[in-house]
Amino acid sequence: MNATPTTTTTDAAGRPVRLGLRENWLQFTLLVIVNICVGGLVGLERTTVPLIGSETFGLTSDLAVFSFIIAFGLTKAFTNLAAGALTARFRRKQLLVAGWLLGIPVPFVLAYAPSWGWIVAANVLLGLNQGLSWSMTVNMKIDLVGPSRRGLATGLNEAAGYTAVGVTALLTGYLATSYGLRPVPELIGVVFVAAGLALAVLSRHFDRLAQQPPGPSRRPGWGRHACRARAVSSSSARTAVSRVCAGDMGSASDARGRPWRAGRLCRADAVAGAADGSSHAPGDPR
Repeated sequence: MNATPTTTTTDAAGRPVRLGLRENWLQFTLLVIVNICVGGLVGLERTTVPLIGSETFGLTSDLAVFSFIIAFGLTKAFTNLAAGALTARFRRKQLLVAGWLLGIPVPFVLAYAPSWGWIVAANVLLGLNQGLSWSMTVNMKIDLVGPSRRGLATGLNEAAGYTAVGVTALLTGYLATSYGLRPVPELIGVVFVAAGLALAVLSRHFDRLAQQPPGPSRRPGWGRHACRARAVSSSSARTAVSRVCAGDMGSASDARGRPWRAGRLCRADAVAGAADGSSHAPGDPR
């Protein structure tokens, strides 16, 4: 029989939930739209902000003009690094909403900033928004479809986000030629923030799925190591191994003259001793 097993988990109320793209297509689509908003907020500044730096604030140094990208990149990198640890303390949905709350000031600061420092500060907030919102949307999609479809979930997430970056950059460029560099092109970001925050609040996530302890190890070869450790737990085998660990080269012939085999046997002896709750010094045959 080639029947495909059904993967299930439970929601916050303890009700069984089936995992899969078809079973959760509505929530999955909602999260794709959320990530479109995340990408749109990034694309908001890609075309106009460098020109604002040089033409509006009179910056002449390329390093100064592109300092907003440095601020954004560093902030997002450290936020991505911290996001994994934060998921152990907070729900993914809480982090997603927090990311959007941090992004609320961004379009207004870009549109009305009185100095370049405000633009750089807005990009710090944008980096926090991206690090939390983008990371959480992809993780929540993987949780919805299950581990067997995580590649598809990640691909759809990245495609939606980066398509939004490109389309928004094109749109802001068009608006800038018609209405000027500020504030019209930046204020379309208000739509992205409002939609992203609203959909993040409406999104549903199976938090118990993320909190479930990992199942038994499936690493290849683990069964062989476990069997070897159990075999060494016998009294006669442990005696022979202890002689090898104690440096009895006469017993080293059991390892066929290979020191690495002797080392593995010594480690297996230690594992076996820990497994049955006993302890003994190397070389002690008990």
